[in-house]
Amino acid sequence: MALKLINLFLADAATTEKLGYLLGQHLPPDTVILLKGELGSGKTTLIQGLGKSLGICEPIASPTFTVINEYTEVDVPLYHLDLYRLSPEDVSALYPEIYWEGSEKTSGITAIEWSEHLPYKPSQYMEIELTYNLEPGRNASLKLIGLDSFDLEQFVEIWKAAQ
Repeated sequence: MALKLINLFLADAATTEKLGYLLGQHLPPDTVILLKGELGSGKTTLIQGLGKSLGICEPIASPTFTVINEYTEVDVPLYHLDLYRLSPEDVSALYPEIYWEGSEKTSGITAIEWSEHLPYKPSQYMEIELTYNLEPGRNASLKLIGLDSFDLEQFVEIWKAAQ
């Protein structure tokens, strides 16, 4: 498995959304994004940017109580899961793998908030951990596990050019 890691500084919520937007423009369908970070660290903000880049016009809110929101009226669907309130046993009963195996759902991008609650992970994914800085802003750590179809180094150049 290939492992690649980069760290980016995100000055504010708009920059966090911009990161999501750029990811949405460059990630291939069938990508799973596992999001980690404290409450309020920007996980949903990043997914809002991702959704905008996929052409989703409706507001994207964290599915804390509904657990799963599916945005399928676009070319590349977005499946947004929030596992905050669930135990690994509860998550397992949801069969989250249907979103990344492609057997029951149309190929799309799956973004999972509070992914540490997953009892198992897909074979390839992007992990994004958002952490606060001592100064205003946050850091985003992007890690690729076996996701060879995404060129992280090229994406960093795109990110730098967009700043």
